[in-house]
Amino acid sequence: MKKVLVPLMAVVILALIAGAAWLFMDLQQQKQVNKDMQELAELDKQEMENEYERFALQYSEMKTQINNDSIVEQLTQEQMKTQRLLEELKRVKADDAREITRLKKELATVREVLRSYIIQVDSLNRLNESLKEENSRVNAELEQRTAEVAGLSSEKASLSEKVAIAAQLDATNISLSLLNKRDKPTKKLKDTKKMQVSFTITKNVTASNGNRTVYVRIQNPGGNTLSGGGSFPYENRNLQYSMKKTIEYTGEEVTVNTYWDVSQMLEGGQYRVSIFADGNMIGSRTFNFE
Repeated sequence: MKKVLVPLMAVVILALIAGAAWLFMDLQQQKQVNKDMQELAELDKQEMENEYERFALQYSEMKTQINNDSIVEQLTQEQMKTQRLLEELKRVKADDAREITRLKKELATVREVLRSYIIQVDSLNRLNESLKEENSRVNAELEQRTAEVAGLSSEKASLSEKVAIAAQLDATNISLSLLNKRDKPTKKLKDTKKMQVSFTITKNVTASNGNRTVYVRIQNPGGNTLSGGGSFPYENRNLQYSMKKTIEYTGEEVTVNTYWDVSQMLEGGQYRVSIFADGNMIGSRTFNFE
């Protein structure tokens, strides 16, 4: 009987040792996963901080480009709000999911407001030659921040071992042409019966194939959209479009032509064309007409 019990006890002891070893390895693996998740949260928070800092710097740059005291005051207020949100973010712990989510939503709002001011400042076009040196310095800081954000994004992707390939479409070679009643090109706004916007959607092998609805906005010198009778969702709000077109995208380069029938008097000045698809602005360009 003793001879039978000895091997049996040895088997039990070996099983207990193996179980303890497996449990130890599992605990170590869980600790590593928790550590990786914490590092990802820290990287995400740092990336947000860099974006807030970059937006605050952009407000500084825009204030040097105009002489309109009212707009300068508005830009100052938005810059102070951005800096205040940045300070809130710096005080928040990376694992505070509720606050991080709130500040991400605030960041999206800041981004949209900033874009609207960029359009206004660009239309004023009152850059003073004496401020170019200061603009160069601010631009250098912006490039540095952008590089830091790109580096953090790359590090985060490597750490999570999930490669997120950007599949956003890109519109290039954007043109805005004026057409008369015979659909012939004209340079005179008073003779214009149609506006033609043409562009190329570049090749993107990572983008999914299928039908895409492309929206085109034309904004006149006053910043108003030449209405096409509809709207589309963009960053938690609806924007008016001038034209829309559904295309079949196969991942290869495709040329798109859209037309807007003139239904109002056109004024001379700067016109901005913006192109949207899949909830993203995929291209924009400004044109001047006398």
